[in-house]
Amino acid sequence: MTERQRSPEYLYRVAFEKLKACIESGELPPNTPLPAEKRLAAELGFSLGTVRRATQLLRDEGLVVTVPSKGTFVCESRARPCEEPDSRE
Repeated sequence: MTERQRSPEYLYRVAFEKLKACIESGELPPNTPLPAEKRLAAELGFSLGTVRRATQLLRDEGLVVTVPSKGTFVCESRARPCEEPDSRE
């Protein structure tokens, strides 16, 4: 049995680290939306609940902000507080 199969709590950390690496590498640049959670779950091979917990960690770390009815967006940097993307767009 692999580590991934043994520890469900570990899975959200793996998903979080993958997404964090994409943000920090610039693969997901600032102010761009993350894919929908269902799509992320399918792409990363995790359950929807695992991806939701990972995106919550991203919010807690100040890496993303979620705007109701608009999506979850990558923040400029951790040094600056995350602000809601311009709603005029």
